[in-house]
Amino acid sequence: MLNLVLCGDIPFSLTNKHLEVYKMKLIPLADRVLLKPTEAEETTKSGIILSTATKEKPVVSEVVAVGPGGMVDGNEVKMTVKAGDKVVVAKYAGTEIKLDGVEYAIVRQNDILAIVE
Repeated sequence: MLNLVLCGDIPFSLTNKHLEVYKMKLIPLADRVLLKPTEAEETTKSGIILSTATKEKPVVSEVVAVGPGGMVDGNEVKMTVKAGDKVVVAKYAGTEIKLDGVEYAIVRQNDILAIVE
């Protein structure tokens, strides 16, 4: 039996006394940017198929959400990226999170190295 319960804007499912979050909205603060990494290449240029253990962490990501900017460490920060942009980020920048089964990274705008056009 599956019952949906609304708690604020977040729908929950109650099944056998378990509580699961089905959809959650994440809004970055200050100069933070929420990124969804692109899939890593599964084959090399020469056609060798890579296992998941040998794939490199992707450096190109898609911007999902952008914080408002504002004063950060005493300096005015204007956000130059927007949702939908493809960006290159520092390889190990930010904090990785998993939300609704999808991997995301939250980085500061200054960890973004370039916008891919």
